[in-house]
Amino acid sequence: MEYRNLTPAEVSALQKSGCICDDWSKVLVNWGDESWTDRIVNVTFSGDVKLGSFEGSQDLGSGVCLRNGIRNVFLHNVEIGDRVLLRKSGEYIANYIIGSDTLIDNVDLLSVNGESSFGNGVEVSVLNETGGREVVITERLSAHLAYIMAMYRHHRELHGRLSEISKEYAKKKTSPVGRIGSHVQIRNCGSLTDICVGDYANIVGARKLHNGTIVSNQYAPVTVGSGVIADDFIFCSGSKIEDNAMLTRCFVGQACKLGHGYSASDSLFFSNCQGENGEACAIFAGPFTVTHHKSTLLIAGMFSFMNAGSGSNQSNHMYKLGPIHQGVLERGAKTASDSYVLWPSRVGAFSLVMGRHVTHSDTTNLPFSYLIEKNNTTFLVPGVNLRSVGTIRDAQKWPRRDARKDPDRLDMINYNLLSPYTIQKMLKGLKTLDNLRYASGELSDVYSFHSTKITNSALTKGIGFYNTGIRKFLGNSIIKRLENLPVNASDEELRAALVPDTPIGLGLWADISGLIAPKSEIDALLERIEKGEISDIDLINAEFRRMHENYYTYEWTWAYDKISEYFGIDMATITKEQVISIVKCWKEAVIGLDKMIYEDARKEFSLSAMTGFGADGAKTEKEQDFEQVRGDFEGNPFVNAVLDHIEKKSALGDELIDRLSK
Repeated sequence: MEYRNLTPAEVSALQKSGCICDDWSKVLVNWGDESWTDRIVNVTFSGDVKLGSFEGSQDLGSGVCLRNGIRNVFLHNVEIGDRVLLRKSGEYIANYIIGSDTLIDNVDLLSVNGESSFGNGVEVSVLNETGGREVVITERLSAHLAYIMAMYRHHRELHGRLSEISKEYAKKKTSPVGRIGSHVQIRNCGSLTDICVGDYANIVGARKLHNGTIVSNQYAPVTVGSGVIADDFIFCSGSKIEDNAMLTRCFVGQACKLGHGYSASDSLFFSNCQGENGEACAIFAGPFTVTHHKSTLLIAGMFSFMNAGSGSNQSNHMYKLGPIHQGVLERGAKTASDSYVLWPSRVGAFSLVMGRHVTHSDTTNLPFSYLIEKNNTTFLVPGVNLRSVGTIRDAQKWPRRDARKDPDRLDMINYNLLSPYTIQKMLKGLKTLDNLRYASGELSDVYSFHSTKITNSALTKGIGFYNTGIRKFLGNSIIKRLENLPVNASDEELRAALVPDTPIGLGLWADISGLIAPKSEIDALLERIEKGEISDIDLINAEFRRMHENYYTYEWTWAYDKISEYFGIDMATITKEQVISIVKCWKEAVIGLDKMIYEDARKEFSLSAMTGFGADGAKTEKEQDFEQVRGDFEGNPFVNAVLDHIEKKSALGDELIDRLSK
C-alpha cells in the first residue's frame, strides 16, 4: 500500500476531534485524496501508526449499525486495514497489524509485550504430570505427530529432533508484532495479550487470553465465547471455546468444542473432541474424545473415539513418587457412569469399563470386551462388545459427526471398526484364550489374566466372537479384491488378481491416534526424521497423509498374508473352490453378527425399557406413549439398516459365489 503523511488540515481536524499525538509525522494513511478525519474521534496516537480507509459500517446485531472508524482508543505501533471499526479500548491497543473489515469493540487491553511466539513452542506435559512426555505444540501439530512425540521416547534421538523442528517453527512465528486477521470480531473482552488471531474469528466476552494463536479462516471460523480464560494455547480452525472454559497449556484441534465451565491443563484435544462441565489434566485426547458431565475427571490418560460416562475418574499416582502413572484407553473404549480406573492400566480397543477397577489390568490384546467390577475384582468378558448395537452405532456416527470444514485437515482419521490393527489383536486374543484354557484346564470355572478374571462361559464365547470378527474382516477383504474379477476367470487369473500391489503392510499395525498404518511405515518415517532427511512439520504431516491415502492398499497386503495363515491356504495355489469356502464362512459370520446386533437392539424396545412411560396409565398407555416417543421396533431406522445390511451382504456373497461357480 502507498502511505502518505497527514496534511496540516487533517491534523487540525483530528485535534479538534480530541485526538492527541506527540509526533504526527509518524501517523501515515493510505487515503489517497480522500480524508476520513470525521471518523476518528478521541484517539491517542503513539509510535508508528498506519491507517486504512474507513468507508462503510459494521453491524453490531439487533439492527444496530455503526460507521467504521476509530473512537475512544489509545493506539501504539498499530497498522490498521480498510473498513475497520475500533472503539472503547480500556487501556490501549499496542504492537498489532489489524486486517480489513474487522471490528474491535470494548476491549480492556490488546497488546504484544516484547517478542512472542504466540503459543507456538509451548511444552505440554501430557500423561505424566512430572514430565518426560512433553509435546511441543504449534499451529501445525497433528494428532499423529503429537503421538510420536509423546509415546516414542524409546527412540532416543527422535524426541530431540522433533522438539528441534517444532522449536524452529516457533522461532519463525516469533515477532514483536501480533496480527488480527480480516473479518474478525472482538467484542466486550478483558485482557488479550500476546495473541494472534486468524481471519473470520469471533471473540466475544473472553476474560483473558494470553500467549496463544487462534487459527481461524473463512472456511472454519473459530469462536471464543464469554468468560473464557486461556494461557499458552493453540486454537485450531473450526473450534469453539465458550461459556467460562479455563485452559492452561492446551492445544485445541480442528472442530473441537469446549465449554460449560470445562477446565483443562497440560492437555491436547484433537479433531472433533468435546468437553463440557468436567475437568481434564495431562490428557492426550485423540479424535472424538467426548466428555459432557460435571463430575467427570480425565487425568493422565490417552483416549480416542471415547465417550466418558458421568462420574468417570482415574487415579494417576499411588502416593509414593507423585503423579507419575499413566493409562491408555485404546480407540473406541468407553466408560460407564461412576467408573474408576487406577493407573497404570491399558484397556483394549472398543471395550466398555463398568465399576471401580483398582488392579493394573492390560487387555490390549482382548479388544471389544467388557471390564466389569464385582466384589472389588475385575471380570473380563472378551469380545462381547462385537455384538453390541451401541458399538455399531458409534462406528456409524463418527464419520457423520466430523465437523471439520477446513480443507487443510491436520488429522488423518480412519473410522474402520475392523482393521489390521483390531484384527491382529483378535488373533492374539484367540491364542491368549486358548492358552488360558489349556494351562488351567477346560473344566476351570474362572481363569486369571493380567489382574482380571474370566469365567469359563465368557472365555468360550469370546473365542467364538473373535473368530466371527476375523472371518468377517478377511472375507470383506477378499470380496472387495475380487469385485472386478470376470465371470470366466481361470484359477491362474484369480491368483493373479489376489497378488498384493505392494509388500508394504506385513507385520504389526499401529493406531497413531486416529491414523491406522503399518508399523514398518511408521518406523521408516521415524528413521528419516532421526537422520535429518525430514526436518519440516508439514513434510512429516504429508507422510502421515500418504500412509492414510494408501491404507486399503496396505490393508490387502496384510489380509492376503493372514488369509493364508488363518485358513491354512497356500495363496500361490488357491482355487475358486477355496475362495467360495472363505466367502461362505464370511457370509455366516456377517449374518450371524448382524442377527446378534438385531437382538441386542430389540432390548431397547422391551417392556423394561418402557419404565417411566405412560404416566398415570396402564400397560396399554405405557406402550402407546413409548411408541409415540421412541417409535416401534420394526420402524426404527437403525433396525431397518441392520436388516438391509443382512440382505445386501447376503446378495454380495451370493453374487461372488455365483460368479466363481460359473
